[in-house]
Amino acid sequence: MVQIVLVLLLAYLLGSIPSGLIIGKVFYKTDIREHGSGNLGGTNTFRTLGVKAGISVTLADILKGTLAASLPVIFGLDDINPLLPGVFAVIGHTYPIFAGFRGGKAVATSGGVLLFCSPLMFLVIFLVFFASLYTTKYVSLSSMLAGICAVIYAAIDGDIPLLIAVTLLASFVIYRHRANITRIKNKTEPKIKWL
Repeated sequence: MVQIVLVLLLAYLLGSIPSGLIIGKVFYKTDIREHGSGNLGGTNTFRTLGVKAGISVTLADILKGTLAASLPVIFGLDDINPLLPGVFAVIGHTYPIFAGFRGGKAVATSGGVLLFCSPLMFLVIFLVFFASLYTTKYVSLSSMLAGICAVIYAAIDGDIPLLIAVTLLASFVIYRHRANITRIKNKTEPKIKWL
């Protein structure tokens, strides 16, 4: 039990590493929480600091999820499903202790968890995300569609733990995008200009 708690705590702390805040302050002397949507995720970094910074933050956030999900393997704890620490990393990314509990919207870190736990699913939702992004230019809509696609994939796959975890993550992603949904309906949601 102690090992499980420590792994979950470490996963949360990994997720809490504020990639957007660190890259923004170190390389651009900018706190991205004071610009755009105020979120620490990749989308606001793209919008505030540009493509290079946005890609860097997105990759770092993905790797947080992948590393957190791999913790049971790293520590030889076969009785812990990698999805569990992965979910805690997503919580850490969204409510980071190192950044006043103001984080991102859980998309990239959730993707990182799936990259470790189900690489094929990750590839499928990655393609769905970019197909939607290319078509609509809405990052938020593309993120939610990718989440829904992940749930459908898990349901077809029949892996119950994966389905439960993915449903939780997708629901969380959609919940975090509720303001974006309103803006999409009102046609006031910003579109990307770099694709």
